[in-house]
Amino acid sequence: AEQIIFLQKTSRRTWAFFETFVGPEDHWLPPDNFQEHPVAVVAHRTSPTNMGLALLANLSAYDFGYIPAGHLIERTANALDTMAALERHQGHFYNWYDTQSLHPLPPLYISSVDSGNLAGHLLTLRPGLLALADHKILGPRLFEGLSDTLGILTDAAGQTASLQLAQLRKDLETAYDSRPATLAAARRWLAQLATSAAEVAAIFETEPAVGNSTEPASDAKWWAQALARQCQGALDELMLLAPWLMLPAAPAGCDAGFSDFSGISEIPSLRELAKLEAELLPAFARRLDADATPEENGWLAELRRLITEGSRRATERIAAIERLALQAGELSHIELDFLYDKARHLLAIGYNVGERRRDLSYYDLLASEARLCSFVAIAQGQLPQESWFALGRLLTTTGGEPILVSWSGSMFEYLMPLLVMPTYENTLLDQTCQAAVRRQIVYGNQRGVAWGISESGYNTVDAHLNYQYRAFGVPGLGLKRGLTEDLVIAPYASALALMVAPEEACLNLQRLAAEGLAGNYGFYEAIDYTPSRLPRGQSSTVVRSFMTHHQGMIFLSLAYLILDRPMQKRFESDPRFQATTLLLQERIPKTAAFNFHAAELSDIRAISSDLGMPVRVINSPDTPVPEVQLLSNGRYHVMITNAGGGYSRCKDLAVTRWREDTTCDNWGTFCYLRDVTSGVFWSNTHQPTLKRAETYEAIFSEGRAEFRRRDLDYDTHTEIVVSPEDDIELRRLH
Repeated sequence: AEQIIFLQKTSRRTWAFFETFVGPEDHWLPPDNFQEHPVAVVAHRTSPTNMGLALLANLSAYDFGYIPAGHLIERTANALDTMAALERHQGHFYNWYDTQSLHPLPPLYISSVDSGNLAGHLLTLRPGLLALADHKILGPRLFEGLSDTLGILTDAAGQTASLQLAQLRKDLETAYDSRPATLAAARRWLAQLATSAAEVAAIFETEPAVGNSTEPASDAKWWAQALARQCQGALDELMLLAPWLMLPAAPAGCDAGFSDFSGISEIPSLRELAKLEAELLPAFARRLDADATPEENGWLAELRRLITEGSRRATERIAAIERLALQAGELSHIELDFLYDKARHLLAIGYNVGERRRDLSYYDLLASEARLCSFVAIAQGQLPQESWFALGRLLTTTGGEPILVSWSGSMFEYLMPLLVMPTYENTLLDQTCQAAVRRQIVYGNQRGVAWGISESGYNTVDAHLNYQYRAFGVPGLGLKRGLTEDLVIAPYASALALMVAPEEACLNLQRLAAEGLAGNYGFYEAIDYTPSRLPRGQSSTVVRSFMTHHQGMIFLSLAYLILDRPMQKRFESDPRFQATTLLLQERIPKTAAFNFHAAELSDIRAISSDLGMPVRVINSPDTPVPEVQLLSNGRYHVMITNAGGGYSRCKDLAVTRWREDTTCDNWGTFCYLRDVTSGVFWSNTHQPTLKRAETYEAIFSEGRAEFRRRDLDYDTHTEIVVSPEDDIELRRLH
C-alpha cells in the first residue's frame, strides 16, 4: 500500500508538469524541457515524440481521474489543431519546431524514429478518444484522482490548515466509499468537496509566493489551488452535461409520476445522454396535459428544456470526439518510401529536406526504439514484413541468458516501445526486456549506486547554461564503446522498468527520491556520478531539469502499472495492429549469432561455470588420422574432417554419400574456384582437388567448422553450421 501511494503521488506530480507547461503560451504544444538550475528557463521548442507523448499524457490524466473528459477533449483539440497547421513534408512533422512562432527549426530534418513514435501514439490516442462516448459522464477514478492531489497537499501543508484538510480527507473517503450512483448524489458530494477545497485554498492564499512563476509557489499553495481547480472542474463538467440538476425540487404534484423520468437520475454515458431527450418525449407528452397545474407545467417545461440542452451538448461532444479521432488518424499517415532502402529492407535514420538527402545510416537492430516505427508502418501497409526480419538480432549473454544487443545499452532502447505496444511471455522481446532490466540492476549494484541508465541530460552546460544531453548505457548490452566512462542515473529509466519488474523499480524510485531526485514535477532528469564532471568534494550532482518526453514516459509507465495497461489495450484494439502482432511473438532462439565482444565489455564480468568446447586449429590436411568435427541439432547431422571431406544426414536419410575409408576422404559437399586468367582451379577445402594451398587452416569450435586457405593471392574463408531449429546446414564462402 505504501508503494502504491508513492507511485500515485509521483503520477500526480508528473501530471503537474504537463498541466503547467503545456498551454496557450506554446499553442498547446509541449516545450522540450524546463530547467530549474543553474538558470530557470523553458525550452520553447518541440519534437514529434514530445507531441505524441503529451497527447497520451492528456489521456492518462483522464484515466487517473485528474481531469474530466471535457478537459481532455479541449486539450486534445487545441493540440491537434495546432499540429494540423504546422508545416510538414510528405505527412512527416519536422524534427523541431519553435512552439511560439510555430516555424520549423533549421535544419529541416525528418527523423524516422520520431515520426514512428508520433504515428504510434496518435493511433493509440484514437481508440482512447472514441471510447469516451461510452464512458459514464462521471469519471470512474474521479475520487481517486482527488485523493492523489489531496495526499500531496497534506504532505506539503505540514500543520497549516490541518483540521480543514483532515475534514476534507474524511469527506473524500466517505464519497469514495459510497460511490454515488445517482446524478443528484454525485452533485451533492462534488459541491461539498469543491466548497471545502476552495476554503482550504483561501487559507493558503496568504502564503507568500516562492520562486519562479512556473513552479509551485509555496508548494502547498500551488497544490491547494490545484485541488480546488480539480474539484470545481469535476462539478462544472457534471453540471454542463446534466443541467437539470440546477432545477429546484419538483412541485408536489409532480412527485407521483416522477418515475416516468427515472432516466434522468442515473449516471448516464455520453451516448445514453445524447439519446435521453428522444427517450423521454413520450413521458413529457403524457405529463403536459390539462390536468397539470401551471406550476407543474412550468417545472416540466423547464425540465424538458434542460434535458434537451444536456442531450444537445452530449451530441456535440460525441461529434467533437469523432472529429478528433479522424484528425488523429489523418495525422498518423506518413509516407515512408523516401526513407526506406529497398535493397537493405531498412529505414534510414532520417532525411535532410533542405539538402534532399537521405542519411547513409540505418536503424538495423530489433533492440531499438525504432521497432515501434517499423511495426506501425508494416501494420499500415507502408513497409513489407521483410523490413521487420531485416532488423538485427545479434545476441549477447547476461546472467547466462541470451539478450538482444542494442546500440548503446540504454533502457530507452529496450523499453520505450512498451509504452504502447503489447508484449508476450516467453518471446524473444519479452526475455530481452526482462534480461536488460536485470542487467541494469546488477550493474547499479556493482557500481554502488541506484540503477537505471539511459540517454539523458548530464552535468555539463553550454554557453547558454543549458544542460547537455547524450546516450548512456550499461556495458555488456550495447555495441557502443566507452560505456564504463560515465555514470549517470536517470529516474525515467527506472520508471520504464515498472512495466517489467515493478517491485524492484518502485524500490529504486523510492531510493532515488530519498537521495534528492524528487522535484515539484515528479523526478528530476538525472544524477551524475562521473568524477570528471563533479565539483571538488562532491560525489554526485543532480541534473535539475524536466524533459517532456521523459516525463511522458514516466507518466505512461505509471499508468501501465497502476491502471492495468490502458495504452496497450487501446493499441491492441486497432484491427491492423491485431493482424500484425504475430511479429511480436517471435520465440527465443535456441542458439543464434552471439556478439561475444559486447558480452565482454563489462568491467566486471560474470564467469560461466560452463567452459565450453575448446577451439581446435589444424594447420595441415594430411594428419595421420583425420581430425573430425560433428555438427548436429539432433535430427540433421554433418560430419567433416580437417581435409574437408565428410557427410550430411537428415535423420535416417543420407543427403550425401560416404564411405568409411581413411585413405580416400573425397566424399561430401565441395565448392570449386577457378582463376579465369590462368585457368588454375582448386577447391575451398583440401579435398577433393588435393591442391596444396600457400596457407591452410581447419578451425573446429563449438557448433561451427571453418576453413581458411590462400591460393594465388586469393584468401577464402568457408563457414559451416547446422541450424539449431531447422533441419538445414549453412555453408558460407567468402
